[in-house]
This record gives sequence, C-alpha cells and structure tokens, in this order.
Amino acid sequence: MAETLLEVRGLSVFHGRVQAVENAGFTVASGDVVALLGANGAGKSSLLGALMGLVRGSHGEIRFAGQAIERLPARRRSRLGIGYVPEGRRVFPGMTAEENLLVASRDNADARAARLAEMYELFPRLGERRDAAAWQLSGGEQQMLAIARALMPRPRLLLVDEPTLGLSPALAAVVTGVLRDIAADGAAVLLAEQNARAAQAACDRALLMRLGSLVGEGTPQELEADERLTTVMMGG
Repeated sequence: MAETLLEVRGLSVFHGRVQAVENAGFTVASGDVVALLGANGAGKSSLLGALMGLVRGSHGEIRFAGQAIERLPARRRSRLGIGYVPEGRRVFPGMTAEENLLVASRDNADARAARLAEMYELFPRLGERRDAAAWQLSGGEQQMLAIARALMPRPRLLLVDEPTLGLSPALAAVVTGVLRDIAADGAAVLLAEQNARAAQAACDRALLMRLGSLVGEGTPQELEADERLTTVMMGG
C-alpha cells in the first residue's frame, strides 16, 4: 500500500474577514495524482497556497510524511520535499530556460547536471530551447519550464495550480501526461484545475470544490456519472 504523504484535517483559510476555504480534509498518497476541481473563485489556489505556507490566515492540521507542518514557513516546507508551481507560469523572463532550472537546484555540479538531463528527457522541447530567454518561450514551453523548475530539487509532493490554463488541447495533454510520469516515479501530485477533462485524464482521484468547501470526491469514472461535477465546474 502506498504511503500517505499528505494529510489535511480541518483546514480553513481566510483572506482578512473573507473565508476562502472551509474545513477541508483529504489525503494524498505517494504515486497518486489527485485533482482539485472547481470553478474560478472556488478556493483552489487558496488551498494550495496554504499547503505551501504562502497564505496567512490558515487554520487546521497539515501533515507531510507524518510531520506536522502547518506552522512551518514555505522555505522549510520546500526543503522537506514539497514543490509548488503557481498559476501564471512565473518564470524568470530575463534568464535562459536552463538558468531558470539551475537556480532551483541545491545539488552539487554533477548532480545538478544529471537532474538537468532528466528534465530534458521529461520535456524534450526544453532541451531544444535551453539557451532561449524565458520570455521568448511559448506559453506551453513556459508551463513546461515552470514544472521542470519545481522538479529540480526532487520534491516528494508537487502542488500545481492551473497547469493547462491557456494551453491548446494538444499541449494540455502533454502537460497532464508529464504529471502522470512524475507520479509513476513515486512522487505525489496535487493539481488544481478548471479544465475537468484534462484533469480527469491525468488523475487517479478528484476532489470537487465549491465556494470554499470540498463537496465530493471520486475516481474519474465515478465522477462522469456524478451530477455534482457539472454543478461545481459551472460555479453553481
């Protein structure tokens, strides 16, 4: 049985007086891809930000690999093995693609070179564009770069916010396929998505989020017949 890597209990997130997430609870196991599905404004980004330690005003229990981390700053959570890909492909535009990757590594030169080679195998297009400035990359290439940069430190858990946003169906399929490859290597992936079709193609299990609350979960097959999926994705 796969190890339960992330365990969340009673997690609530506030932005000032506004509650963005209410009493969320779920688990993610090693090797799993779990999708967090919901319309814009459902609270998905706030939940991921709280897991990474980037959002103030969160309350509840977050355990990673058996350790309570809810009081730890983001940098400590990163060093424990949590990677984060924010919405919007926030790459360093003035650096080359390869420099974006190198800056994320804490390894020695030999290990860093080996990890670069692994990223170029995972994303062949990045290998072809390694010397291009990040601002010159296409939207899909920038998304690949953002994911690869988060993978450079070898996280055990990868949090990914809206990875297919603005991508063509073909590029979205490439990105979600890579997420499956990452999980096949033993890491866990939790992705927030508005694109239910793309997310369901990648995930083992999906959590439905509406107005800050988790309102259902299931496998992609189970959710196909669940009327709540349509309601949630429409923001109703």
